[in-house]
Amino acid sequence: MLLTALLWLLAALALAGLAVVGFFVFKTWRIVAWVERTMPPAGKFVDIKGNRIHYVDVGEGPPIVFLHGLGAQLHHFTHPLFKVFGPGYRLIALDRPGSGYSTRARGSTGRLPEQADIICAFMEKLGLEKPVIVGHSLGGSVALAIAVEHPEAISGLVLLAALTHKEVDLRPEFKALFVSSPLKRFVLAHTVSAPAGLKYGMKTMALIFAPHPPPENYMTENGGYIGLRPSHYYASATDFAVIEMDLPRLSERYSEIKVPSGLLFGGVDPIIRLEVQGTPVKQKIEGLDLEIAENLGHMPQFIGPEQVAAFVRRIAERAFAGRVSA
Repeated sequence: MLLTALLWLLAALALAGLAVVGFFVFKTWRIVAWVERTMPPAGKFVDIKGNRIHYVDVGEGPPIVFLHGLGAQLHHFTHPLFKVFGPGYRLIALDRPGSGYSTRARGSTGRLPEQADIICAFMEKLGLEKPVIVGHSLGGSVALAIAVEHPEAISGLVLLAALTHKEVDLRPEFKALFVSSPLKRFVLAHTVSAPAGLKYGMKTMALIFAPHPPPENYMTENGGYIGLRPSHYYASATDFAVIEMDLPRLSERYSEIKVPSGLLFGGVDPIIRLEVQGTPVKQKIEGLDLEIAENLGHMPQFIGPEQVAAFVRRIAERAFAGRVSA
């Protein structure tokens, strides 16, 4: 009788567990359906090595390609920066593989060299002749991987609050995103990540935008809610888990970068440190234009878009000498 009671108890617990999982799966499905209905893709799609890349392409002139950071998407450039950039350049922002509305090929690792290869294939597919690459935060890591491993593919490099070296101490706020198990990432992505993001999203944004408040329309006009989609969470957690595999090796090769380069770093950036991520790059990349924006934090393109646009244009003028249209 005792054994029977234990079996019934275990069965009840299993059913309760399945009910909880089912509830979160259903809730995630509802959230995703709402996000995709209210914030559909803003650009075009192209297939690259099994990845379906979503991108926005505006303007005419020498090309500049923009790579967003961890957990972000192309709206981190299109809304705050493209509006003030001005004429004379072709501006292309894309959702990195797995992020936003881009999909990541089956079996992909998310490692920096892999992402660099995909971005270079994307540029070739669009017929972009040696563009300038702009990378923000972790997108800066991908941009650096391109500059190191595909130097012939670009004319210049612009880093915005970029992650350039491995951080020894992980901020407590980001530990929840470090999920080493692919299976666990998948389960979290399809159960609790979207409801948790919906509940705590603006609190996270307050940290990332500090010491400035995030834009009031960040979750809508700037695409913040798109990050609730399971594929987006899974790609972001993967990027975060594997970046340390390549960043130390790449950082030893920064001296090989010879194209015109610049790094804009916020003087009050609460996410990454100037002495770890900024100053060492100045010592490694010959001729690097390092600009410290004293009043900007980790999201300079939102808080100081005019300053960022002017900085990108300055590097682009050096990189495209003789090619810039009036």
